[in-house]
Amino acid sequence: MAKLSPIVSEFASTEEEEAHDAWFRAKVEKALASTAPRIPHAEVMAKVEAILDRHK
Repeated sequence: MAKLSPIVSEFASTEEEEAHDAWFRAKVEKALASTAPRIPHAEVMAKVEAILDRHK
């Protein structure tokens, strides 16, 4: 297990980094293959703005 510098990587080892990368890529592939209805950008941004406004 190769240790990584916290300046170079947020992961403690290359194994952790590779596992996270594989998990993330699988999530992206699943999302791209999804047939669920898409949410319009404007609707998502309105929800984000509402959340940010609540936390101001």
